[in-house]
Amino acid sequence: MINLTRQYGVCRAISKTAAALLLTTTAVFAEPITIAALGDSLTQGYGLHVEDGFVPQLQAWLTESGAEVALVNAGVSGDTTAGGLARAAWTLTPEVDAMIVALGGNDVLRGIDPATSRANIEGILDVAGAQNVDVLLIGMQAPGNYGQDYKESFDAIYPDLSTQFETLYAPSFWEGLGSLDPNEVQGFMQADGIHPNPEGVAKIVETLGPRVLELIQRVSEKAT
Repeated sequence: MINLTRQYGVCRAISKTAAALLLTTTAVFAEPITIAALGDSLTQGYGLHVEDGFVPQLQAWLTESGAEVALVNAGVSGDTTAGGLARAAWTLTPEVDAMIVALGGNDVLRGIDPATSRANIEGILDVAGAQNVDVLLIGMQAPGNYGQDYKESFDAIYPDLSTQFETLYAPSFWEGLGSLDPNEVQGFMQADGIHPNPEGVAKIVETLGPRVLELIQRVSEKAT
């Protein structure tokens, strides 16, 4: 499911700042920082060759930016927030330093009560907090077909919980495509109109990458 708005653009200034700070902080780690990407088919790389998926492209982007980081693909196609909660504890093995959480699209597709989705994501963040794992929470937005009350309740989950748990926050997985003209968007999507193609993933990574650099910076600062 895709719900794009034109208000989000590529944060190149953030990228430069985060990359500069990163170079001064990652040296304290003898081994690469390990980040688990907990998500659904968007994280898993549905319909793409392995190297074209979100996690491999993000890994390449971070490496090119000078980050010493190892990403773990913890995306499961079709997963809901309940599935993510069920997997959270065993995903966060001792070597995992941080986590990207990108879940909720399948909850909307199934019309799951936003209160249930909120409780599940809160549970994931509780697990991360208990294990002292920093989180980048990626928001999702519901379409309007379930009504305005549903949309408002669902959309508020992510900024609310990010504030509550003091996570890093990205407003939308689709932020990198949000500045495009709607007529251009389909050129970055697979035939199903739901999942990005390799070029679409690249645009998504270009925008989310700087936020992951901030996550790496946060982990590095804790170690100093």
